[in-house]
Amino acid sequence: MTNKTTEYPLALPFATKIAYEDSGSKYYRIPSSYFSVRKAVSISLAFLIVVLFERFRLGSRLVSEHNSLVLSSESQRFWGQYSPYYSVEEYEPPPSGCSVTQLQRHGARYPTSGSSKEIQASLRKLLNASRYNDMKLEFLRSYQWHLGEADLVPFGATQSFQSGAEIYLRYGHLIDDDTLPFVRASGGDRVVKSAVNWTAGFSDASGQLYHPIVSVIIPETEMSNNTLEDHMCPNSRVSEDEANVWRDMFSVPIVHRLNTAAVGAEILSEDIPGLMSLCAFETVFEEKTSPFCDLFSLEEFQAYEYYQDLLKYYKTGYGNPLGRVQGVGYVNELLARLRGRPVEDRTQTNSTLDSSPITFPLDRTVYADFSHDNEMVAIYGALGLLPQSCPPNPTKADPRRTWVVSRLVPFSGRMITEKVQCSEGGTSGDFVRILINDAIQPLEFCAFVESQVYARHNGAGDFEKCFPE
Repeated sequence: MTNKTTEYPLALPFATKIAYEDSGSKYYRIPSSYFSVRKAVSISLAFLIVVLFERFRLGSRLVSEHNSLVLSSESQRFWGQYSPYYSVEEYEPPPSGCSVTQLQRHGARYPTSGSSKEIQASLRKLLNASRYNDMKLEFLRSYQWHLGEADLVPFGATQSFQSGAEIYLRYGHLIDDDTLPFVRASGGDRVVKSAVNWTAGFSDASGQLYHPIVSVIIPETEMSNNTLEDHMCPNSRVSEDEANVWRDMFSVPIVHRLNTAAVGAEILSEDIPGLMSLCAFETVFEEKTSPFCDLFSLEEFQAYEYYQDLLKYYKTGYGNPLGRVQGVGYVNELLARLRGRPVEDRTQTNSTLDSSPITFPLDRTVYADFSHDNEMVAIYGALGLLPQSCPPNPTKADPRRTWVVSRLVPFSGRMITEKVQCSEGGTSGDFVRILINDAIQPLEFCAFVESQVYARHNGAGDFEKCFPE
């Protein structure tokens, strides 16, 4: 048996203006003339992963159960991009006669080096307090910093392992010895380990029948074209002003409370997000609720989440004029897979890799790509998912908003694009469905490939704006 791997997976099929609906699930027609229809569906998986190696066997346990690899903290769904993965909605299998496709982010990790420095600077203020007037702070008397930097944690490794198992359990009928998943990863250590961990979970769920490997690792260097990382737009300007307006509003009572409880700490508004993130980072590392979580109320974590929503919106989301263009190369790779045609792109793609059937095959039924959350947000924008009628209000959070980072790119978050073959009334056709963390996404367009004008036109002039003249 030959080992094969997964490749770049955001698979959204080419569609004509015909929609098929069943139980509220929308599918968009794909002309079969673009590629031969395999016995089922092509599954494309795109993973943004920050996970370590797995430490236990999933066995054949149903993967919807792995969604409850949940920690005990009540606030964990309000930690923004640091929230552990969970199914936003219960997964609905495609209608009878159809099969599927997926995209995903990385699992839980330590704080990055920049975040770690900021967090420790704020933490030192609390540790240097002359007196604690609140029992919730007593643990700080013996507290020592014990978190690493940027690497996967065991909990994140488990997330990735279980994700691989889930893909096999959902889509294993698409796999045989000649069509193993094709797996790619961006070159960061935590991303590569996540991809490896995913393949281990896939193998385990198959009873060691199939052994996919990581076939392509794309370097994360300034000179490397990489559709799995957001470093190819030096002119992109990130705005934190809107998020800081909200931070300075919601943090006022927290600052007062902490300075009262920790005499002489001199905590400021800008210290609050870092201290709140310690709840998430320590909890995913220890796999039990951090004492830092008890320093903040559930309502305050909900406000913290909105702070993270605003940051992502203006980083690589719709709020940054050069945000979504950073996802164009990946979308064009996706379109190539959906149509079974060579990649057509003049942005972030690596033409050497993408022109080879060895490093970018077009004949697999499952593709898996591992990347980062900021890149995934850019890909959502390039695809036209989660469109926003107006920018989020920096002074008031809308409880009905759709731009919620913990639901979009949590640790091990995933986008699943299902390319399906359906039959109805004697007529068969190829259709597409997109899910983000198992929530079916409403598509405002019928013909998918035709709708991707922005990507097919290489960002409509935005990519050129990424570079100095």
